[in-house]
Amino acid sequence: MFLRGLDLRGFLMADDPMWSIVMFDLPVLTAKQRREASRFRHLLLDEGFWMAQYSVYVRYSPTMSGEVRRIRAIKAALPDGGEVRVLYVTDREWSTMLCFREEAPLAPDPAPQQLTIF
Repeated sequence: MFLRGLDLRGFLMADDPMWSIVMFDLPVLTAKQRREASRFRHLLLDEGFWMAQYSVYVRYSPTMSGEVRRIRAIKAALPDGGEVRVLYVTDREWSTMLCFREEAPLAPDPAPQQLTIF
């Protein structure tokens, strides 16, 4: 990945609510690789992501503040031999997504609450 020369601040200054989509492939052939993959998934959960599908985690962001730090944390936690892609879509684009399971359409996910206190 080429995060070093990329100025993410200008790219991530959108005012619209966004969804962060993290897609990854991690090696899991050895016990050490499985532990590292598990640590990576737990980091995503700790950062507020939830699993949409295997190796696809998503997070709703009402603002883009904190995304540069989050991207750096994801990059730093990526195990050797792993690959990760981060995609941002607007809340409007997310709401037009079609989901199918066993060829039956699913209702879209409910919109997250604006403020969540843990």
